[in-house]
Amino acid sequence: MKQLEHVKEWGGWLSRYQHASRTCHCDMTFSIYLPPQAATAAVPAVYWLSGLTCTDDNMRTKAGAQRYAAELGLALIIPDTSPRGDAVPDAVERYDLGQGAGFYVNATQAPWSEHYQMYDYITQELPALIEAECPVIAGLRSITGHSMGGHGALMCALKNPGMYRSVSAFAPICHPTLCGWGQGCFSAYLGDEQAAWQSYDATALVQAGAEPLPILIDQGTDDEFLAEQLYPQDFAQACQTRGVPLQLRMQEGYDHSYHFISSFMGEHLAFHREYLSR
Repeated sequence: MKQLEHVKEWGGWLSRYQHASRTCHCDMTFSIYLPPQAATAAVPAVYWLSGLTCTDDNMRTKAGAQRYAAELGLALIIPDTSPRGDAVPDAVERYDLGQGAGFYVNATQAPWSEHYQMYDYITQELPALIEAECPVIAGLRSITGHSMGGHGALMCALKNPGMYRSVSAFAPICHPTLCGWGQGCFSAYLGDEQAAWQSYDATALVQAGAEPLPILIDQGTDDEFLAEQLYPQDFAQACQTRGVPLQLRMQEGYDHSYHFISSFMGEHLAFHREYLSR
C-alpha cells in the first residue's frame, strides 16, 4: 500500500492509500479512519460504500463519521466506487455508468469485465488487505452505504451470511432491477440475462430466502429519487414476508444529500457498534 495522506482527527488518524488491485487490474484508492483505541488494540471495522459519482473523499469530508467512530472505537473503511485510470473503460457522457458507477457487481460483459469486479474487491480483496495490514479485528465487520452504495451494502451482506454482523443504508437503491439506474448498469455490466441481475438485487435476495441479519435503513421523504429509483417499500414488503428484521425509518423533510446522511450517521454507527460488541 502506498500512503497518500495521513491526517489526525478526533484523536485518531485518517489515512488514504493506493494499491495495485489484482481483482480490478488497476490501482485502487481507499481511505481508512483508525480511532484512538486502535493505537493499543485492534478494533472492529465498518465498511462504507458511496453512491453514484462519488469517490472515497465524499464520505470522509461530508458525513461527520470520524467523530462518532472515535467515540465508539470503530475503524471506518471507505473504498472508491469503481476502478479508475486511463485504461479503465468509461461512459463519459453518463454519470450513472462507468467510472464512479461500479454498482458493486462483477461485470461479465465487454468492455467492463476486465476491471469492473467491484463485488469481489469489496467482499474479498479489500477486507483481506485491511485485516493483514491494519489494526482491525479479522472477521469483525459491519457495512453501510448511501444510494448506489446502500444497494451495495445490502446486497453484499445478504449474499454473504456471517461476513457482516449488521448492515445499514441511507436512501439505498433497494430494487435495482426495477429502476433506471439499476437497469442501465446491469444491462451493460451483466448482459440481458435477468437471473444474473436478480443475484445483485437486495429485494430479490430477500425474496429468495437470504439469511436474515439486523438491517437499518433511513430514507428521506423529500428525496428526489425516492419514487422512481429507490423502492424501499418493495424491500420492506419482502422483509416482512420473509421475517427479516428491518428498521425502515422515513425521515420527514430530508433529501438525498450528505446533509441527510450526516444527520443520522451517529445513530447508524451506534447501531453497528451494538452488534459488533456481541
